[in-house]
Amino acid sequence: MITQTGLDALHIIAFTHKNLAVSEIGQLHLDPENQPALLAEAKLTFGLTELMYLTTCNRIEFAIVTDHSFDSDFVDRFVQSLYPSVSSENRIKLVESAEIFQGIDAVRHQLSVASSVDSMVVGEREIITQVRNAFDNSRKNGLTGDSLRLMMRHTIETAKRVYTETDIARRPVSVVSLAYHQLRDMNVPMDSRILIIGAGVTNTNMGKFLRKHGFTNFNVFNRTLSKAEQLASDLNGTAHPLSALNHFTEGFDIIISCTGSEDHILTPAIYDQLLQGETDRKVVIDIAIPQDLSPEISDAHSVHHISVEVLQKISNENLKVRSREVEHVQLIIDEAVGEFQHKFKERSVEIAMREVPTKVKEIKHAALNEVFKNDLNNLDDDARAVLENVIGYMEKKYMSMPMLMAKKILLNKRT
Repeated sequence: MITQTGLDALHIIAFTHKNLAVSEIGQLHLDPENQPALLAEAKLTFGLTELMYLTTCNRIEFAIVTDHSFDSDFVDRFVQSLYPSVSSENRIKLVESAEIFQGIDAVRHQLSVASSVDSMVVGEREIITQVRNAFDNSRKNGLTGDSLRLMMRHTIETAKRVYTETDIARRPVSVVSLAYHQLRDMNVPMDSRILIIGAGVTNTNMGKFLRKHGFTNFNVFNRTLSKAEQLASDLNGTAHPLSALNHFTEGFDIIISCTGSEDHILTPAIYDQLLQGETDRKVVIDIAIPQDLSPEISDAHSVHHISVEVLQKISNENLKVRSREVEHVQLIIDEAVGEFQHKFKERSVEIAMREVPTKVKEIKHAALNEVFKNDLNNLDDDARAVLENVIGYMEKKYMSMPMLMAKKILLNKRT
């Protein structure tokens, strides 16, 4: 069996949006409650030195440190062990679609992930929190050790530098964040009356995002009332069935609509009912395709209409700006890779030399209590005290000097 040593013992198995559909990646999400036990068992079963599990909506990754051989057969057995319910057909596809990184390539990949240049949406800085949480959880569960600790600390430091020194994340590109920025730029009051029509993923994210940023007044409408109630509960708002929309009498300032309807949800008649006679300009964020807002409404009323087409256009322009920053980010990552190689070598020397103090103490003990025991017994107290001071001084030097010299030699430092 081929064994891996040093940095070559570090591997990453990545299942990402680049090679798999999100639904396929979903097969690999581990339930948080069962996660610690499953990963601990995998670490023991495969004799892994360290293990870290990262999960996001469009990627599942395992960072592994092992001195055993690492190939597609290992990946197949590893996946089968963790996911016994996945069919052999699906497992084969997953294994064939997996990206495998080793050594310094694994470090470069981890840096790229945390810096968001490997993300589905370049510049989404949420990934740095997800990476940090993944390591913290794995560490708390006793799965990680020195190598992953060193890599993750360097990864987080590099990602912070990327987000500080570049514009990779400074222009929003998601529909949710863009819509919020539109509202913010209009100086919309935090207590604005907000009607959310539809309780799907997009509107759920939008509502929670607005709640997080201080908005407080929500009414949620949805065909399935239970889903409206769930979102309204999260927002501390009020739930209604969609059929109640044309009977709502509390007025509104903002409508956020995203349904799967093929017809206009906001017809002129329903919109007039919702206005309750108010004539001031309203905001309608219509993220549905096709749109929920009837075009006649914009012609007849004062409406600031923010459509998904408008948001997509802004998103595309911002993505272009972010893409131009990727080259700058790659330069930072290249520098960080070189720095990590140096740090890893330095840490390897420290680990290799950490037995020196113990060995020196053992030699000292043998000299005083065995080899020169009789000679020392013939010394008076003053002479013995001087000798012990000399030996103590030499002991400290023999602990520090070999480590310093070893670092200079192994790290090619000039004396």
